[in-house]
Amino acid sequence: MVVSYLYQRSFCFVKGTNLRLSEVAIGVLLLVKVDSLRRGSYKLKKKVIHDRASIWVRMVEVVLIDFSDVHYDYVQKWLCSAVDVMSMCNLTESPNVFMMSSQGNTDIANNDLQTYLLQLSEQVEMPKGNLEVLVQASFAATLYTIKQKIDKQNLSNIQVIASKGRKATLELYIEQLFTAIYEFTFETLVIGNEGEITPQSPVKECVLLNQQRSDIWKDIRMFLAQLKGVMGEIVILKSLLIPDLFLHGFTTRTGGISYLPGLSSLNLFSSRKRRDPKAVVTENIRRLSIRAGFNPQTFCLAKVSHGNGVWSLGKPEPENYDAIVTNRKGVTLAAPGADCIPLLFADPVQHVCGVAHAGWKGTLAGVAMATVTTMTTEFGCQVKDILVAMGPCVGPCCFTLHQEAAQEFMKIEPSCVKMADSPRPSVDLRRTTRVLLECGGILSENISDDSTSSRYGAVSVCTVCHPDAFFSHIRDGSNFGTQVGFISVQG
Repeated sequence: MVVSYLYQRSFCFVKGTNLRLSEVAIGVLLLVKVDSLRRGSYKLKKKVIHDRASIWVRMVEVVLIDFSDVHYDYVQKWLCSAVDVMSMCNLTESPNVFMMSSQGNTDIANNDLQTYLLQLSEQVEMPKGNLEVLVQASFAATLYTIKQKIDKQNLSNIQVIASKGRKATLELYIEQLFTAIYEFTFETLVIGNEGEITPQSPVKECVLLNQQRSDIWKDIRMFLAQLKGVMGEIVILKSLLIPDLFLHGFTTRTGGISYLPGLSSLNLFSSRKRRDPKAVVTENIRRLSIRAGFNPQTFCLAKVSHGNGVWSLGKPEPENYDAIVTNRKGVTLAAPGADCIPLLFADPVQHVCGVAHAGWKGTLAGVAMATVTTMTTEFGCQVKDILVAMGPCVGPCCFTLHQEAAQEFMKIEPSCVKMADSPRPSVDLRRTTRVLLECGGILSENISDDSTSSRYGAVSVCTVCHPDAFFSHIRDGSNFGTQVGFISVQG
């Protein structure tokens, strides 16, 4: 149950002072969209105006106040302390406030925390914006609800007010449910022997026990597993060329739980620069594994280095690589793509498979043939036996490059470039990859971008032109999702 309440207020902030937020600790999250000073590692920006230096403090857009381990007798004092912290912030005109507690806090849940906090908020001087009280059995559910509200407003600078004992717990939840785009700072409060509540700084870190960490991961997994998929069912495209010895496919964007527009819904790659966190991507992979029939514990995704590095599984993992090869049965290799080509390699004679991520830079660097070469040198494959399937990628209809880069594709074969005299010629990545593979000895009939029956037709469709089916960096911008091509040698 979620109770909502609206109110408004603004506070003043003196620029250039050394004011800082007090440390507060609580288990019901009070989320407030604010512009605030950051404790400890202040991120200050200096701006010179008329030869006079003026210090600007990085704005805090969101404040989370956690009440999960606060005894009922101290809730009112705790809220007042939180308000003291908030009074030192430069709040927005219409701040958002969320108070949260896990139902695991029986002291609070048994006394109807939602109603109580709403009543208390009327009695204290608080910023009057949008107020919500969230009391849920799953702490992951509460944080995820708050994340969705933050994402709708594109907010990222977050102040957390929590107890010393809860800080480590919150950090693990944050690590799994958020990414580096969100900047978190912590303020902690402690309850003294006489019941007084005071800030504590610096805070000595509390270390979670293995069982505590396990319980947190379980809470996250169970919550995400029960979420309904978005945009329909998972759809997997398959190449007609690759035999049944290999489990393989190319994913589309439907059937996952990612909810942001560019990432919805079966996003399979977590990046520090995007808003889809590790836990959500892990759940998407789990759902894909059920649909496709592989073990998610042996799912191995290639990096995105835009080069020609290849990792032969079993050897030390390189720092940078875009391709992986193996002969291990039951290990599922995957190559990401969102306009770049996910390439699948299969040798039915030696029972070897591989994947490669081929963007335009990697294509020019020769990542496709580098993968073939690794298969021949490491596993004794014959070039004539290797099959290569190209997955969905940007077509020449939607992909242009500057003249210097386009000329490099012209050198490979003129047919790889269209409108060559324009400032930004169109480049055909699929055609270029085919030419390079054939020049390297791969038989023409062993290169395929066809698919079995699918409502999306051939695998060679343009990712940009089909927003209902595929992710696209070109089309969607920086917060884009990723599909993959995957393959494994079946046991």
